[in-house]
Amino acid sequence: MNQIVVEDQVSVTIGDDQIPCATSGSNEIDSDGLEFVVKNGLAKIQESSLEDFIIRTSFFSGMGQNSGLAKKTKIVAIHKNLNSSWSGKARAQSFQVFSKAVADKCGGDANVKYAWYGAASDEISDIVMHGFSWCLKADGNRDCSRHSISLSPAKFSFDSVLSSEVDENGLGLLLLCRVILGKQEVVTADSNQFHPSSPEFDSSVDDLSAPRKYIVWSPYMNSHILPCYIISFEAPYLRGSKGLVEANTIKPRSPWMRFPTLISMLSRFLGPSEMASLNKQYRDFREKRISRPQLIQRVKEIAGNQLLAAVVSLYSNKEHCAGVSSSKRRLMQLVR
Repeated sequence: MNQIVVEDQVSVTIGDDQIPCATSGSNEIDSDGLEFVVKNGLAKIQESSLEDFIIRTSFFSGMGQNSGLAKKTKIVAIHKNLNSSWSGKARAQSFQVFSKAVADKCGGDANVKYAWYGAASDEISDIVMHGFSWCLKADGNRDCSRHSISLSPAKFSFDSVLSSEVDENGLGLLLLCRVILGKQEVVTADSNQFHPSSPEFDSSVDDLSAPRKYIVWSPYMNSHILPCYIISFEAPYLRGSKGLVEANTIKPRSPWMRFPTLISMLSRFLGPSEMASLNKQYRDFREKRISRPQLIQRVKEIAGNQLLAAVVSLYSNKEHCAGVSSSKRRLMQLVR
């Protein structure tokens, strides 16, 4: 028997043949308005079950100090990925094979953790149906190469909530995945790295002692990451294409956020390639190669309006400063 732990939360002991990707179970399939749920045979977790308790506890504990936003966030449903299709079964088997291989390489411990992944609903659907993709749909319908997948540790679910996209009703999706981390190395936000620096390492983190991001390189994204659950949640404060917030959530009283501060906060949610591009744009601005309006536009293209709005709201909640300044108006230009 192995002890499967949602880090720093609640643990449950289950057998190797009963991991969350198992095809057995009596949960009734229920779409809750998600078309791909029925297509892929996902099973709704009953609210009174132990699984439901563990996941909800981890999710809301992972909101951290954002208690005000946590109260405005509601889990609508939790579905288990049964991997009942032939491709799903193959991915689940591959994950177990690689877990054993990494464990053998690392002295018996594959360092498997639970982690959150937030994205738009259509991307979550594609991942469940086909696995992670090398390409990421960017602004302007351009396909950009993805060198890595960034996930949030179990105790930082809020980071992935901000990385997700909600629809006009404020409904968003998160994946709760098992991730093979093996031996980790640090990758800085301005790094151009796109694979492990040596065969010794299996994955990367932003900080070894207190990781905020798990980074899995693209060659391993469908062998080292196994989506186990889909969490449907309501977050009205993220509703709208520009991440509009409720009037009573954010008070119009926050100071100007300097670009270095903004970049530092965005590094919690963006991958190494996006952060390298963001830092380059800021250097170009500092060296007067581009104007402030050009910098603002490029930051919006790299990070997206919704993530920017959420970061602004997070920063505003932390500051609680009185008075409206012209600096605040400059800040809000980022999300208009």
